Amino acid sequence: MAGKAVKYVAKAVGEYQYPWREKLAKYKDELAKGVWGYWELGAWKPLSISARHRARLRKEVLLAGSDWPYDPERKEMRTKRKGHKVDRLAAEKRERTAELMEAMPQMLADYRKRRWEKDESRR
Repeated sequence: MAGKAVKYVAKAVGEYQYPWREKLAKYKDELAKGVWGYWELGAWKPLSISARHRARLRKEVLLAGSDWPYDPERKEMRTKRKGHKVDRLAAEKRERTAELMEAMPQMLADYRKRRWEKDESRR
């Protein structure tokens, strides 16, 4: 008999501590409209539940082990590099200069050949 009473009290306390099921059922339609609000007939309408209460409800649901499907989709991470543009450009110029210096002997040989052919055609 006492065991049933303890179970009943524990169940009542558990439901009282986490009344998120009722809150979730109450605000289900509102939460599905968006995180911050929604456009209706060309006017912005904020949610009827405040962001603080929404966050508290979300936290309770997640702590209880359920899933929260009302978060917006995450965007891709930025791939833009941090730092100064001048440093990036200087590094690219150094790389390009190193590539050109490797090709320099062939470029000089081609130049000399063109000059020689040009001089030969004048004679």
